[in-house]
Amino acid sequence: MTLTDTRELVHELMREAQATLIAGFEDVEREGAPYAGLPPGRFDGATWERPGGGGGTARVLTEGAVFERAGVNVSAVHGSEVPPSIYQEKPATRGHPYFATGVSMVLHPRNPYVPAFHANFRYFEAGTERWFGGGMDLTPSYGFEEDARHFHTTLKAYVERHGVVDYSTVKDWCDRYFYLPHRKEMRGIGGIFFDDLSLPGEEGFDRTLAFVREGAATILAAYLPLVRRRCATPYGERERRWQLYRRGRYVEFNLVLDRGTRFGLQTDGNIEAILMSLPPLARWEFQYAPEPGSPEAELARFLTPRDWAA
Repeated sequence: MTLTDTRELVHELMREAQATLIAGFEDVEREGAPYAGLPPGRFDGATWERPGGGGGTARVLTEGAVFERAGVNVSAVHGSEVPPSIYQEKPATRGHPYFATGVSMVLHPRNPYVPAFHANFRYFEAGTERWFGGGMDLTPSYGFEEDARHFHTTLKAYVERHGVVDYSTVKDWCDRYFYLPHRKEMRGIGGIFFDDLSLPGEEGFDRTLAFVREGAATILAAYLPLVRRRCATPYGERERRWQLYRRGRYVEFNLVLDRGTRFGLQTDGNIEAILMSLPPLARWEFQYAPEPGSPEAELARFLTPRDWAA
């Protein structure tokens, strides 16, 4: 298989995942519209071109019945020299041309009892090296053990079906990556995260590609049951204020720590697509602490590493 064929194969996988996921999210919008008393949202699309080479398609839903904002983006970019966000992690790639493609998504629900969700799958080439990365994680405003167990159990079963990565390793990697050191807390309840995934030979590439393909499909099985379970839960101003406060943590992580955001900015990616990950509304409070014993205070118990799939 030629380099061009490989790039097209992976890019097509990302485009197919985008279409499948958008269809699933729009199904949930239609199902949830009667509970919210709002019309179901739909994803609008916009394509963009990168001056240095490549481009992408951003698909964004705004002010839906279930999702206040949701975005599912696909990009494929190339350039003459690897950006710092890559060579700082992989020094051997410095100075080499690169190609990168991926699908990324963030969903910020309207109902505070529905957890926010993030996932991405990506492929890189730099010099003679090629590798995959990706994962998915869950960020609730209110903790529910049955939701956490469903999410993590679904991911564990998916990972173990393929045997290309160790579940405990990618689960721990996610716990460590989605961590705010200045807050000394996890962003949410984790999931899985992997990078630098490259098995030798064409057979190894095919196994890794199959792992990524099923990973995109697993998103619907892992996340949508939680959306359906919680989207009709009654809530008021208290829950809404808490949701916006917790969204502030999401903003802090994405703007300060996220490698994907840095890569997009360093490669002159489309700024609207890059910042699609941010919620439409968030808030910060000065020296705020939830009332002891409240459901809001209970969330802290979830924001520590835990084996939910045991």
